[in-house]
Amino acid sequence: MSGVTLNKVIKKYGETQVIHGVDLQIDDGEFCVFVGPSGCGKSTLLRMIAGLEETTDGRIQIGARDVTQTDPAERGVAMVFQTYALYPHMTVEENMGFGLKMNGHPKAEIKAKVDEAARVLKLGEYLKRKPKALSGGQRQRVAIGRAIVRGPEVFLFDEPLSNLDAELRVEMRVEIARLHNEIGATMIYVTHDQVEAMTLADKIVVLRGGRIEQVGRPLDLYNNPDNQFVAGFIGSPAMNFFSGSAAGGKVTVPGLGGLVLDAPASVGDGAVTVGVRPQSLRLAEGESHKVDLSEQLGGVAYHYLVAGDDTRITVEAHDQSAPAPGARVGLSVAEGAALFFDAGNGQRLR
Repeated sequence: MSGVTLNKVIKKYGETQVIHGVDLQIDDGEFCVFVGPSGCGKSTLLRMIAGLEETTDGRIQIGARDVTQTDPAERGVAMVFQTYALYPHMTVEENMGFGLKMNGHPKAEIKAKVDEAARVLKLGEYLKRKPKALSGGQRQRVAIGRAIVRGPEVFLFDEPLSNLDAELRVEMRVEIARLHNEIGATMIYVTHDQVEAMTLADKIVVLRGGRIEQVGRPLDLYNNPDNQFVAGFIGSPAMNFFSGSAAGGKVTVPGLGGLVLDAPASVGDGAVTVGVRPQSLRLAEGESHKVDLSEQLGGVAYHYLVAGDDTRITVEAHDQSAPAPGARVGLSVAEGAALFFDAGNGQRLR
């Protein structure tokens, strides 16, 4: 197994630049997730590592090898796509071993590797079935098994769960996490779903506009975002943001009913953006906010409020009581829970 290093990687299509000098180190055996909104460059970056997209400038290393100009088949990577791309006329066993067969590997070796991959993925009883007799989750496991039998240095996943329903997505997340724990391979995984990123990753790379916004462990990004974009993207439900006015070390927040918060020393006088996660807000006595809607999910409830300045707010609660739509409530903020951002460039003020 090997790590992956990107050094000032650039991708252009004609005069249009879509990847802007990305530097990144992915350690051997690490599970790294590229996450970001549609069009941020995450799939393009993955395809550049795979060799499916040419690198305009910069360098890509897998282990100690510079693979920037290396043919995809020689890079030591295996890619699992959003579509399963299975041969419908072949059995599961034949699909999984097809790549090795085409490369002239002995039948006994192919069988041993397919049987081991089937054991890891719990596909043993399906080896003689054809894809049409499998569920979506089973087909995706076959696609992953086809990658495993190649024995790659690095596994690449391009939104592999996007075609699955919600229940299967959860099941396959668990399967992929278990697979990583069992084989310990370096894995790079692309998704637009930050829940997948949080639950799977050792390291998350947040991308926007072909640039890295922040790299770190999931909880580090959640608890200590560098900017407003990362703070709003990581976490579900998303962080609430309010316009505030700072003066003398205090920030007044009209969207929180005029609540006054203590600010760090880096917050100067003037406009500032205040971020508060839904679970750090509490319903309180008062009439500063109108209840628009409440969603009661049993163990958790989400209350959607509207402030007097039309700010939309999400509050997470862990009880089964819910105010009626149209009711007036107040809000409080858990001590030390507010984050502060520059109102102009969105950078964190610590």
